[in-house]
Amino acid sequence: QVQVVESGGGLVQPGGSLRLSCAALGSGLALYVMGWYRQAPGKQRELVAQITSGGSTSYADSVTGRFTITRDNAKNTMYLQMNSLKPEDTAVYYCNAHHLSVAAEFGSWGQGTQVTVSS
Repeated sequence: QVQVVESGGGLVQPGGSLRLSCAALGSGLALYVMGWYRQAPGKQRELVAQITSGGSTSYADSVTGRFTITRDNAKNTMYLQMNSLKPEDTAVYYCNAHHLSVAAEFGSWGQGTQVTVSS
């Protein structure tokens, strides 16, 4: 069973940048899709971005052009570089890793890291 641990959240002013990291522990990670989700107060959890071991990526429309997801397979670590942050990006961000054969909701979730964008 793969486990994931996030780090890197915090408080940043609008227009600023943050980088989130997610370390994955386990074997067989080449068959896992990794992704970032977020949940703002009173809203449902939503997919922000995801990446396969081969480097294929997808993004939510709201973050396209501002966020970049990358993955270092040698370190079993995924990153989310967030630039031009907006107050509406404020949320708890969760790392997810799921096997190709199952939906993300059945994968492994991190404990979440708070990102607050405020002046």
